[in-house]
Amino acid sequence: MVVRKLLHAKGYRYRLHGQAGAAKLPGRPDLVFAGRRKVIFVNGCFWHFHDCRVGQHAPAANAGFWEAKRTRTRQRDAEQREQLAAGGWDVLTVWECQLKDRSVLEDRLTEFLDGQPGNPSGYRAGGADGADVTD
Repeated sequence: MVVRKLLHAKGYRYRLHGQAGAAKLPGRPDLVFAGRRKVIFVNGCFWHFHDCRVGQHAPAANAGFWEAKRTRTRQRDAEQREQLAAGGWDVLTVWECQLKDRSVLEDRLTEFLDGQPGNPSGYRAGGADGADVTD
C-alpha cells in the first residue's frame, strides 16, 4: 500500500495484480504500467529470500521445509522476471526493507518509471538472487 499511495499521489496510474488489458502477466506483478511496459513487484524479505537480515533468517523449526519452500519461491521469481523481460517488460523489485526510507523509495520509483524502456535509469531486473542491481 505504501508504494501504491506514493505513486498515485505523484500522478502515476497503474493496474493491479498482473492485469495488462485482458491478459495476466507472469508472476502477477503488484503494479502494472502497461503504457510504459513496466511492472513493479513488492516482495516480503522473508518469503522471497532477500539478502537483508530478515530475508536471511532461517527458522529453526522444520528447517528443511522452509529452506525448500523459500528456494522454490526464489527460483520461480527469477523465471517470472525472465518471462517478463522476454516479453518486453522492464521489471523492478521493491523489497519490504526498502519501504522504510520514503525519500529514497520515491526517487527510485520515479527513476524507474520515467527511465527509458530497456534501461530504467540505471536499474535492471535482478539476477538469480532477486536483488536489483545498480549499474
